[in-house]
Amino acid sequence: MKHLLCSLIGLMMVGVCAAQQAPVVLKAGEVNRNTQWNGKRVAYLGDSVTDSLAARGSKRYWAYLQELMGIEPLVYGINGHQWTGVYGQAEKLIGERGQEVDAIMIFAGTNDFNASVTLGRMFDEEVKVVEIDGQLKVKRKHRTPSMDVDTFYGRVNRTLQLLKEAYPSKQVIVLTPIHRGYAIFGPGNIQPDDSYCNAIGLYLESYVEALKQAATWWSVPIIDLYGESGLMPNLQSQTPYIYRADTDRLHPGSVGHYHIAKTMQYRLQSLAPCFE
Repeated sequence: MKHLLCSLIGLMMVGVCAAQQAPVVLKAGEVNRNTQWNGKRVAYLGDSVTDSLAARGSKRYWAYLQELMGIEPLVYGINGHQWTGVYGQAEKLIGERGQEVDAIMIFAGTNDFNASVTLGRMFDEEVKVVEIDGQLKVKRKHRTPSMDVDTFYGRVNRTLQLLKEAYPSKQVIVLTPIHRGYAIFGPGNIQPDDSYCNAIGLYLESYVEALKQAATWWSVPIIDLYGESGLMPNLQSQTPYIYRADTDRLHPGSVGHYHIAKTMQYRLQSLAPCFE
């Protein structure tokens, strides 16, 4: 009898927990905005994939995030910008908005790859004298993030330091570039797909890995769209996700941007928009 009673109580508790954890069931056309991101102001920095003026008729990922999660977009991305340009976008954001922003997302790097920007190094290192235990002075290696603007690491470090200094209580998130497909924008601007290295012999994933290392050092989350968005523009099966099959497999179309937004949506649910 005692065992039967315990079993019945256990089943009742399971039923209560199941009821409490039941997923929200949405009707057709409804959006679940019951997340920490609803109503938050997010600044988007980056290149043509973010730039609203370079939309090419495609609905952008940040517009989908506004619908899916209620995020208010503040778009600063500019067509063609490398991480040096992103630094300028960050300066403009700080000057225009001050602290009136909740989070910053940076979606850039593909143009640095295409321009064959050297990676450089994550850190500058030197030997310095340091005091140990208040008495003993010893020589040890000491590192600081490289700020060389002629290198990819330096550009990323410089930008992330600027944002971390300006927004200590805000969330800063780095997005890796998506895969690159073939594009021809004119006789003087033909870009191979990312199965080819750039002019200095580096593949796109070298820049992706550099972004991951920098994000780890600066303690900012990274959303790996290169590895997780599902977009592979060189596959014929994914033609519906790109902008134009014959001349521009580099840029996603509206359906491709939706893929990006959905990938971001579920990652963002595990992140705080700010720390205030």
